[in-house]
Amino acid sequence: MNNLGERLFKLRRDKKLSQEEVAEKLNVTRQTISKWETNQSMPDFDKVVPLCELYGITPNELFIELKGKKTSKNNEYITLLEDEKLRTSKKAKGISISVVLYFLGIVWTMISIPVMNFNPVVASAIFLLVCGISTGIIIYVCIKYKKVKTPKETEIDKLRNQISSVVAIIVTITYLIISFKTMAWHLTWIIWIIFGLFEEILKLIFMLRNYKDEK
Repeated sequence: MNNLGERLFKLRRDKKLSQEEVAEKLNVTRQTISKWETNQSMPDFDKVVPLCELYGITPNELFIELKGKKTSKNNEYITLLEDEKLRTSKKAKGISISVVLYFLGIVWTMISIPVMNFNPVVASAIFLLVCGISTGIIIYVCIKYKKVKTPKETEIDKLRNQISSVVAIIVTITYLIISFKTMAWHLTWIIWIIFGLFEEILKLIFMLRNYKDEK
């Protein structure tokens, strides 16, 4: 067995699963599974782990037979997979640091004004600085370690980011107006939680839309 398609076909056959059953479990089309097994295309990196879990093996076990082969296509895919895992790991670390900074900024806002009697303007400036640093880290890791996407995925992400940017500007203006007017800085930070919730809902909407288009 000298290619990935043959290995995937054998694994599915050993599990007595049809292409339709595998496609349903992985949220892809039957044609996608067929293309994987006939070497017309390779599984996306985010499908490798659930695919291996379905077949009861690890990613290393999936590719162990292929690593010794001299097929350039196999070796290239294995290299891309390993690079993608490394990029994902680094991106996760960067985003984790950003999340921690966001929470520290929120805690700072909650205690600096009512407890430490900081000047509200200074306290909010520090909060915005922390948010800026956190956002900068997220942008950096997402750009540097971004996943290679199809033109369609790129177009969808561009539209989603445009919507998110407009809403972010509106939320920032609203936050500052309400905060300066009420001076309730220890409460108005909740607006950012609402914005974060909106971001996740927006991502879900576009994800479901993309899934529906695939179907």
